[in-house]
Amino acid sequence: MGVPVVLALLVTAGCSVTGDAGPTPPSPSGRAAKVCRSLHDALPKRVDGQSRGEADPVSDYTAVWGDPAIELRCGVPEPARLTPGDEEYNPTADAAEVNQVSWLMEKQDGGYRFTTTDRVAYVELTVPDDYKPEVEALADLSGAVKSAVPKQRKD
Repeated sequence: MGVPVVLALLVTAGCSVTGDAGPTPPSPSGRAAKVCRSLHDALPKRVDGQSRGEADPVSDYTAVWGDPAIELRCGVPEPARLTPGDEEYNPTADAAEVNQVSWLMEKQDGGYRFTTTDRVAYVELTVPDDYKPEVEALADLSGAVKSAVPKQRKD
């Protein structure tokens, strides 16, 4: 193999994509978009002992930690389980209260999805089974959520 071929392989290897796409950025608007940008700036450098990485694609509405990635998305739609009239609606769905932030808990293949339930923007966190117990990640994030994403006013 000649030097140019080896260099081309090294450059390609350094730029290769692993095939693991990051979280899909949501498209919040108005107040939700504003608080999600504030949350992005307030997020911790470490979650469940994992260092913060760079989400791909880069967005003010997503963040990742570790490998496999713990993924956060801010400004997601209201979960079906919280939406009256939806066939998945479940007013008694499992939830966890962590540092005064309520999270809907949904078991998925390979981990859990947690979504805030009482905030002006829905914040979703997906935690792979590699980080059992998955709820531990919520302790590291709830402070930032509490400070950046206000509670929804009850009318």
